[in-house]
Amino acid sequence: MNHSALLPHLVQTVRPSPLGPVLLAAGPQGLSGIWFVGQQHFPDNTAWRDDDAHPVLHAAHQQLQAYFEGNLQTFALPLQFMVGTPFQHAVWRALQDIPFGHTTTYGDIAQRIGKPQAVRAVGAAIGRNPWSVVVPCHRVVGANGSLTGYAGGLDRKTHLLALEARLNSRIQ
Repeated sequence: MNHSALLPHLVQTVRPSPLGPVLLAAGPQGLSGIWFVGQQHFPDNTAWRDDDAHPVLHAAHQQLQAYFEGNLQTFALPLQFMVGTPFQHAVWRALQDIPFGHTTTYGDIAQRIGKPQAVRAVGAAIGRNPWSVVVPCHRVVGANGSLTGYAGGLDRKTHLLALEARLNSRIQ
């Protein structure tokens, strides 16, 4: 999908993270996306305007830093749904309910949104989640607990889950 044609009014910045550079994008009402540079489903951002000082992008970067440093468990950012179907939106909202340091399965998400037979569609929607880390799709695993699918790469998913498990064990 060509996001630049649909979203020409977005502003963007690229910031470092411990897992590689991330593209942050914002629209008029909030954060529109966070992608690891080069990940699957990376948007065509050529029409977006650079704005390193945008307040939502600045807040997103600060919160991501705090998360990676182990000082933040819950993101407090306004999210602006700029793309996706109502089904995808339901999946992305359900992801926000997965507690820090815990995992769930694709089947559980399908149950939560009232579509128990739509496990594969849930997986596809999770793969298109435009808010890496902030909307924690990395917390979804296969029915047998295996690490399956992550648009940012399984190495990043492994790192995020290990970070949260380590921090969660310190808290308890």
